Amino acid sequence: MGSIGMAISKTTLVCAPLMAETVEQIMTDMYKAKAQGADLVEIRLDYIKNFQPRQDLETILKKKPLPVLIVYRPKWEGGQYEGDEHTRLEALHTAKELGADYIDFELKVASNLMEEQKINCHSGSKVIVSCYVNGVTPLEEDLNHLVMSMQSTGADIIKLVINATNITEISRIFNLLSYCQVPLIAYSIGERGLISQILCPKFGGFLVYGSMEGNSVPGLPTLENLRQAYKVENIDEDTKVFGLISKPVSHSKGPLLHNPTFRRVKYNAIYVPMFVDDLKDFFSVYSSPEFEFAGFSVGFPYKEAVVEFCDEVHPLAKAIGAVNTIIRRPSDGKWVGYNTDCEASITAIEDALKHQGCTNAETSFDSPLAGKQFVLAGAGGAGRALAVGAKRRGARVVIFDIDFERAKTLAHEVSGEARPFEEVFNFHPEKGAILANATPLGMHPNTDRIPVAEVTLQDYQLVFDSVYTPRKTRLLKDAEAAGAIIVSGVEMFLRQAIGQLSLFTGKEAPEEFMRDIILAKF
Repeated sequence: MGSIGMAISKTTLVCAPLMAETVEQIMTDMYKAKAQGADLVEIRLDYIKNFQPRQDLETILKKKPLPVLIVYRPKWEGGQYEGDEHTRLEALHTAKELGADYIDFELKVASNLMEEQKINCHSGSKVIVSCYVNGVTPLEEDLNHLVMSMQSTGADIIKLVINATNITEISRIFNLLSYCQVPLIAYSIGERGLISQILCPKFGGFLVYGSMEGNSVPGLPTLENLRQAYKVENIDEDTKVFGLISKPVSHSKGPLLHNPTFRRVKYNAIYVPMFVDDLKDFFSVYSSPEFEFAGFSVGFPYKEAVVEFCDEVHPLAKAIGAVNTIIRRPSDGKWVGYNTDCEASITAIEDALKHQGCTNAETSFDSPLAGKQFVLAGAGGAGRALAVGAKRRGARVVIFDIDFERAKTLAHEVSGEARPFEEVFNFHPEKGAILANATPLGMHPNTDRIPVAEVTLQDYQLVFDSVYTPRKTRLLKDAEAAGAIIVSGVEMFLRQAIGQLSLFTGKEAPEEFMRDIILAKF
């Protein structure tokens, strides 16, 4: 790894935060967390109703099935506790006395206690000094000063939490993790901060947080995903980073497919969701080789816009005007853009037609799409891939998009026809036409929407939906009921991912293995 690679060698721990209101529930949750793969739990005393410090701590600590980190967060640091400060600190000292493995003290309190020499950092309990940064994320130099002041308390471990408004701010966390001389817990809350948790082991963080099943927390991966999908125990400083550039990213199933496949082909890499607000900012920061970001999938709404950030673009992607895959070429570090959506979607449609015995022997094209009317809803990145692919197979493309000018531009490029989006609902196609939805309509959670009138579905021979969450959308259910052949976006997702995997690794993708994952996870 590059200049950022002075990672702490200690294996990163997986911690489950527990915020139950009763000691009984905490005891139950501790056993559940251990079963789900946690190495330790963080217990928030400030959430316990009618908390009795000595009695409750004795119950928790004497019967704990795994190491415990005790936190008693006051209101002034974002917690729930509003009582007397002396009482709160006495409870934390009681936790130390009773054998808690880790005790969390806020920086402000720790500084004062160190002056009064009331913290013994060499007792059985490890002291964590923490700081929550509210508002704007400080510049890297200011964060360094903050970390130095935390280290000066004599803490065994320090903890820094930010609330990033842009994923580029997470780079400051990665730098801190790599250079800090004391074990460091550092991350951002919120969806943009998800990579600060998952990539924590690569940069040497002390622990990563994971939520328990049924207790999801925004910005936290689940314990199951940390252990099963991401396998954080296998991540090290040499692990290459791939990810999905999109907004939003919470719907993505990519990590569930790519990460097990990396392991299958014995390739040391991790695939993570990246909530990106601004492409220019993102590439200006993460193009630096020190972070070892090796490639990306590109999702909504960036497939067209990302083209300008590629140093080179593959001819098919250039013809489409959209990129869904980017790799950093090892020989010179340049970003090269590809499009695996086109062949993935078109071959999925062709294979479904051929499976039903639909051929086109009368045309010069070796494709069942030749000569057919191809009705396309959506002229964005996915729509462009479908339009170009259909045109190359000899289909006649009719394009509907909410941006009529965009539809006309694409129609001109594929010698097709553009129509205003509001007309698609009552559009009556030729008998035997193909319908392809390349809009987000029908995607979870708005699963009841379809782009066309239900009554018109009987005129389509085949209906394809690029949406893959849910697997069978309402559009596909209605089309199937009307007698049409249906093709799920899951099939396109699988095929484009197979192409991506080969580009990411330079190895042949294990297609049957990937298909088995799709069947199990989707």
